[in-house]
Amino acid sequence: MKRDESTTRKRKLAAAAKAGTIGAAKSPRSSLRRETILRCATELFDRHGFSDTSLDDIAQAVGVTREALYYYYRNRSEILLAIIEPQSAALIEGLQAIVKAQSPANEKLRMAIQNHLQRFDRHCLEMTISLRDGLQNTSDPVRKSMARIWKRYERLWRALISEGQVSGEFEPIGDARMIAFGILGMCNWLARWYDPRKQVAIDEIIETYFKLVSLGVVSRSSPLPTLNDAFPPP
Repeated sequence: MKRDESTTRKRKLAAAAKAGTIGAAKSPRSSLRRETILRCATELFDRHGFSDTSLDDIAQAVGVTREALYYYYRNRSEILLAIIEPQSAALIEGLQAIVKAQSPANEKLRMAIQNHLQRFDRHCLEMTISLRDGLQNTSDPVRKSMARIWKRYERLWRALISEGQVSGEFEPIGDARMIAFGILGMCNWLARWYDPRKQVAIDEIIETYFKLVSLGVVSRSSPLPTLNDAFPPP
């Protein structure tokens, strides 16, 4: 009987939250509790991953009951989206301004890399969760939302690269989409190794990555090998 009452209460709370009748008035106390939930959930998602973190885990970390979470969020997916969507939106907003700027293509490229990597310094856990859990091992609503966001972001990167290629400021070394994905892959790998508490400053990483993309690692005086030179046939 008690289990049935508890289940019924959870359903009512979730339905009320969905309808917006719970937590509609965001008092300072309510906002503070939301921040606490997101902070605790961020730490748990970072440590254990989204799939291995339950609502019970989050409630215990916050110091409330599982049922109390329904006053603020309907489910884990909604909590995850509340963590990662602001950072993803900020990436798009920053890159949109860069693409529209009246600046040389190489300066836009540097600013785009800076826009992306500085997020790791300021919001390391959120960015790590966004890149690791935003499109993997999550529910359909999260995947669909993040897929839309990242497609917009990727289109902006392709536009930046294409613009530089058309103007002649970038070498026509390949498809703009492939180049954009290569740069993003390099930048996103920070989610696997970057720790803002370590000695490597984010500004140093930005400068190194920009030089790697714009100048490469092979000396200009060295002849470039062909594919057959690098991988001779057996």
